[in-house]
Amino acid sequence: MKVAGLGFRREASVASLREALDAAGGAEGLAALATVSEKSDATALRVLAQELGLSIRGIPADALAEVETVTQSELIRTEFGTGSIAEAAAIAAAGRGARLISARAVSQDRMATAAIAEGDGE
Repeated sequence: MKVAGLGFRREASVASLREALDAAGGAEGLAALATVSEKSDATALRVLAQELGLSIRGIPADALAEVETVTQSELIRTEFGTGSIAEAAAIAAAGRGARLISARAVSQDRMATAAIAEGDGE
């Protein structure tokens, strides 16, 4: 199962999220979108999920803190205990044995990031 993790500022637009997702490899074959639980109700994310016909998986911040990521943002590490919300959410949501197949990609306006992981879904 492939899952795209998204990290973004609350002000991010649907276009920013879509651009980050496209830069990470696109929506083809995805089973879901994932992000930190506190942002899983963001309007832009809900609109993108609806456009793509995908569900949203909110991952608790404490679960993300346990995930090692390829890329590292000091700001995100300080706030969430992981290097990348996008990568950590993708890995956590993809399930057991998940591996990153696309590291964090950033939208041009730097409002959103996306990464894709694949796992067994459990």
